[in-house]
Amino acid sequence: MDFSRLDRDWRLVVEAWALSPAGQQLQAFWARRRAAGAVIFPPEPMRALRLTPLSQTRVVILGQDPYHAAGQAEGLAFSVPEGVKAPPSLRNIFKELQRDLGQQPPMSASLLPWAERGVLLLNSVLTVEEGAPASHAGQGWEALTDALIAAAAEAAAPKVFMLWGAYAQAKAALIAAAGPQHLILRANHPSPLSALRPPVPFMGCGHFSQAAAWLAARERAIDWTL
Repeated sequence: MDFSRLDRDWRLVVEAWALSPAGQQLQAFWARRRAAGAVIFPPEPMRALRLTPLSQTRVVILGQDPYHAAGQAEGLAFSVPEGVKAPPSLRNIFKELQRDLGQQPPMSASLLPWAERGVLLLNSVLTVEEGAPASHAGQGWEALTDALIAAAAEAAAPKVFMLWGAYAQAKAALIAAAGPQHLILRANHPSPLSALRPPVPFMGCGHFSQAAAWLAARERAIDWTL
């Protein structure tokens, strides 16, 4: 794996992981699956880190697993490339964005503009095999992404962490351990299976406006326009 395109802050975390038992396990697993002919997505697993350096990170949105259909995963949690139809969870994100901020549904389903403005769109597992959801879970990626979440929390600049669903909310302890300087927002996952359910429905959560107001008050304004 090539880490050379990452900024120094992320690269130090990734390099330490790559030398760890978890990193070695993942790289060996990846090599075996490649040799077996597995089709692995996305083509650039660490794209989120490259596009959103730690020093520029204002918001962290945590996903779980990349999309496993051809042409969907682009290395950014919840996002799909321009020209690809938005999956159901992403459609609900756009609906909440419209309800919360009055934004019209975007022409493109890619969240690339957010990544370029300081929104780290980080999946917990960074690769997946075609047609096999969660196929790379438990192979070592989680140790890296936990370290990245901790590094983001330990950096002094205030950030908003959006934790959607139980899987993401399980990472709250990593963030809280760094101190009270960040805002943690929790809601159900935007999936149609949970977006309207209690305890905190995603639809109506108001996270985008809350994050914008909180960051603006700390001179770290975020632009949610797509």
